[in-house]
Order: sequence, then C-alpha cells, then structure tokens
Amino acid sequence: METLSEFKLWYLNLLKFLNKEKETENVEKIGESKSFLIRILVYVSVPVLFYLLWIVMFSSLPFMQETFIKINQSPNYPTLAFDTNPIPSDFLFNVEKRLKKLNNIYSKFSNRLPFLIVNTSDNTFTLFNNGKLVREGICSTGSFVLLDAGGEKKWMFETPKGMMHIQGKTESPVWRKPDWAFIEEGLPVPKHANSYERYESGVLGDYALSIGNGYLIHGTLYKRLLGMPVTHGCVRMDDANLEQVFRTLRVGSKVYIF
Repeated sequence: METLSEFKLWYLNLLKFLNKEKETENVEKIGESKSFLIRILVYVSVPVLFYLLWIVMFSSLPFMQETFIKINQSPNYPTLAFDTNPIPSDFLFNVEKRLKKLNNIYSKFSNRLPFLIVNTSDNTFTLFNNGKLVREGICSTGSFVLLDAGGEKKWMFETPKGMMHIQGKTESPVWRKPDWAFIEEGLPVPKHANSYERYESGVLGDYALSIGNGYLIHGTLYKRLLGMPVTHGCVRMDDANLEQVFRTLRVGSKVYIF
C-alpha cells in the first residue's frame, strides 16, 4: 500500500512538473508573439506617420504662404526703363552717329593703301587693298641653298625679310642673268655685264615688280613647284595671282616679308 501511495505521489509530482513546463513554453511563445507584433506595428506605423505628416505640411502650405511669406516680402525695386520700354529712336540715332564718327577716326589711322604680305615659312601671300583682303594664295620663296663657287664667290639663295617697297613695275620682263645663274648651270660667266648672253625672255612671266637689290616678284615656268622654297630669292607666283598683284600694287606700295 505504501508503495502504491508513493507511486501516486510521484505520478502527481510528474504531472505538476509537466504542467509547469507547458506553462513556461506558452509564456515564451506569447512573449515571442508580442515582440513580433510590436515590430510589425513599428514598421507599419512609421511610414503612416510620415505620410500623415506630409499631408499636414502640404495642406497647411497655403496658410503659411499667406501668413509668413507676405510679411517677409522683399521691397519692390523700380525696374529700369530699358527692361520694359522700347529703345527710343533718338537714342539709336545718337549711337549710329557715334559709330560713324569712330569709324571715320579709325579710317584715318588705318592703312587704306594696297600692300602685300609674303610668308616665307609656308610660302603663301595675302594682298590687301582699301583695308580689305582681295587675294591670297601660294607662292615660292628662297631655297636657303648656298652656292659656293670658290674664293669669295658665294651666294645664299634667301628671300630678304622686312618691309620693302615696290620700286618698279614691268610688263613682259626680260631676265638679266647674274653670274650665279651661269655657275649653277656649269657655263662660263660672260666677261661683260651687258653681254647678250645674259638676257633671257619668257622666264619671268608676264609681269615683274622690283623690291630692290635685284629681287623681283614675278611669274614662273615651274608652276608645279609653287608653295615650296625653291627660288634664288625672288617671289614667284602663278599668272592669275601675279596679274592681280601687279594691277593692285603701285610704285611705293609696301611689301611685308617675314
């Protein structure tokens, strides 16, 4: 009997223990459910609160504009007349008159005479007349070749640099060959300066303009070489460009060579 009563007592204690374990598990599950629900509420409530705040702000914006912005309005500064009103005709007339006067002053100090610019670096020329560009193109200038005939007979075939002047103009020019032309061709140099052997026609083109010291602006038979430094110091041009230069420049006109 005692054994049976002890067994019952043990059994009852076991049931109590199991009930406590179940209660503990239930409490833990309830706690986990509560924390999960709290997180869900936080995640849902924060966007809702921001949305409500956004609605409140934009709904009250007109009221804020009427109350605060009107109070802090900047003063109305007067606008300038030319912002809204058309420019008066007398003002335009005075401006045009002033521009004409300045143009006349500029014309007095600007170079209205014809002049020629020769660029020996890229073998080009530009012709100006009355302050405007009238023609440009290619030409040929000095080759920088040194011809040494021995002794003191040396020639450097270089186009002179600086400001030159047209000293003479000739149509259908005849070339008076200098000594180096004969030496270069391996021919004997004539003893007399005016020997008939020195004169050769048809090699300088239709026109020639002298810039001093024996240097000319003239035509050429070797048009395929224009644009290259192949001359003995003169400036060569083709027929059309040479005629324009000849007709435009006058004796005394400036020629700038650089």
